[in-house]
This record gives sequence, C-alpha cells and structure tokens, in this order.
Amino acid sequence: MSPKAVNVRVLTMDSELEFAIQPNTTGKQLFDQVVKTIALREIWFFGLQYTDSKDFPCWLKLNKKVLGQDIKKNSPQTLTFKFRARFFPEEVSEELIQEITQKLFFLQVKESILTEEIYCPPETCVLLASYAMQAKHGDFNDENHRPGSLVNERLLPKRVMEQFQLSPEEWEKRVVNWWKEHRGMLKEEAMLEYLKIAQDLEMYGVNYFDIRNKKGTELYLGVDALGLNIYDKQDRLTPKIGFPWSEIRNISFNDKKFVIKPMERKSPDFIFYAPRLRINRRILSLCMGNHELYMRRRKADSIEVQQMKAQAQEEKMARLQERERIQAEIERRKQAEQEREAMRRKVDDLERSAAEARRGEYYFNVSVMGSIILKFETERGLISQLNNNEN
Repeated sequence: MSPKAVNVRVLTMDSELEFAIQPNTTGKQLFDQVVKTIALREIWFFGLQYTDSKDFPCWLKLNKKVLGQDIKKNSPQTLTFKFRARFFPEEVSEELIQEITQKLFFLQVKESILTEEIYCPPETCVLLASYAMQAKHGDFNDENHRPGSLVNERLLPKRVMEQFQLSPEEWEKRVVNWWKEHRGMLKEEAMLEYLKIAQDLEMYGVNYFDIRNKKGTELYLGVDALGLNIYDKQDRLTPKIGFPWSEIRNISFNDKKFVIKPMERKSPDFIFYAPRLRINRRILSLCMGNHELYMRRRKADSIEVQQMKAQAQEEKMARLQERERIQAEIERRKQAEQEREAMRRKVDDLERSAAEARRGEYYFNVSVMGSIILKFETERGLISQLNNNEN
C-alpha cells in the first residue's frame, strides 16, 4: 500500500498553487515544484515560509523532509506555505532580471509598505502609489478613471491617510496628478521604478529580531543585504552600530548567546542574547544567506546569469519594438481618422454647395418663367384691345 499523499497549498503574491506531496518529499523538491510552476529562475532570493506550532514564522529547510518540520496545521488535510522573497538585492535594476522576479518583489514590497512593515514618508507614499496605479492600470484615462473611481483602491498606508486632514478624494487627486506624469511607461517599467524608490527606504529588506545586550538593554538586530545593524528599541530607522559584511570576520552562537567578531582583531567582539535558541538559528541562517549573496555579487556573473540577462535584454527589446509598433499603429489610425474626418467635412461642404446651387437654379427658373408669363399676358391683352377697337 502506497503512503498517503499530503495536500499542500502555496500562496505566492499573486496566485494560489496546490500540490500533493509524499511523506518523504524534501523541502527542495517542493520548492523546485513551485519555481518550475511559476517559471522562476532567480530562485536564490526566495523561500517557502510557514508558521510553526508556536505561531512563529519560519523558513522551510530545503535539505529536510517537509513533514519532518514543525509546521502548524491549519487544516488536518492541508499544509500552507507562503512563497516570499527571503533575501533582497542591493540594486534592483541590476540584480532583478526576470519580469516574474520583478513582479513578485514589487507586490511584496508594496504590501509591506501598505501594511506599514516598511515605514515610508507621506510624500514618497503618494509617488509610489502613482507608480502602482501605472503598473496596474497603465496610462491614466479621463474616461475610465473619473474622480472617485480609485477610492476603493489601496493607495496609501492607513497612517498616512489619518495623518493629514484630507478626504480620500483629495488623496486620490494627489496620486492622479503624479500618475498622469507616467504616460507611455510600460507596466513592467512602473514596477521597477517603484522598487528603485522603495529600496532607499530605511526599513527596506531588513529583518528585525528582538535582542538584549550584556547589560540587559532591549535592542533590535537588523539583518539585510549589506550587513548587520543594531537599533534602539524606539527607533528602527537609524542604527546605533553597523557591521558591514566586509568588516565581519566571524559570527557564531552558543545557546541564546550570539557573537559577532569584527575583521579588525583589536576590536572587541559584539555579544548579544536572543530570547530563544531557535531565534539564533534563524539569525545565523539569514546571515549566511545574505553573506553568500553579498560575495556572489562581487564576482563575475555565472553562465546561467549571463544567459538570463541576455534573454531578458532580448525580451525587453521585443517589448519596446512591440510598443513602437503599437504606437505607430495608433498614430496611423489617428491620421486615417483625421483624414476621414477631413474628407467627411469636404463632402459635407460639397453637398451644401450643391444644394445651394440647386436652390439658386430653382429661383432663377421661377423668375424667368414669371417674366415670360407676364410678357405673354401683356401681349395677349394688347391683341384683345386691338380686336375690340376694330369692332
């Protein structure tokens, strides 16, 4: 009797996938199924996230069996995972190659900004919302996007909406004013422009962990693409201390104790304590992944990446050519419509002239006929008078 399959639901940022796995299916096998289904090749940024039995978010270990990991079962028959970006690029325009990769990052970062996981100033929120509308709807159109039509759209974080005494319609107007400036921009370009702005936000791509120093002071540890940072508990925007990857010699942990050894051997080690051993394991795993990508960026591109970039460039050129063709067709049709309109007006003018000519000819004929009748009547009267005289 074959082992009973287990249903798995995987939620990406824009779709829901379902698979059936066996008891011996590994995390890598499931991950490979997902990326193959969505045609994603830049797999190094992503992972499968789940909630463990203690309600903590965790990343699925690829080298272990799926069912051997502490996954909380929301349903007896189905396991649920989120397919999310785990690591973030230093420069989105250089590192995110595939359109699907850009789209998944765009949707995830947008969601993080709207839910205020990433702090964003109000002015920047409005600008980002305008790019989000261009990415979703394309060019602004007065007929399709009348005032009030975007009120139900998730345009801005709730904090921004409540911070100023502006109605939803007034916020919409501000977003639309920027949106109009993006006319002609492809949806894919709008997503990338969104990310290029978002990547400069202080909390972009940072994973925060609650820690304590040796004195017991509560702090945050932030792990991102460039290194490790230590933050005050009240301020997650400005780090107190920074450890770039290039300046870290070693990181390690023992139980709840975590040690960062600087490259400069004379510098003291930085020691902190996490609430639980499993937190330190997550921190170390995240550090290893980010450091690996940091080193990878500073080497020549692999053959695979070179091929992907070449293919992406070809696809971009094809899109540009298609856009130019469509634009040329639009211009051709517009010109043809203008010519038809000019011809129609010319025909109307000719018909009016002909009608006026016919009316003029009618009046002329009536006038001539009247003159002839009058002359005839006059002559007839004269003849009658002569006849009377003769009698």
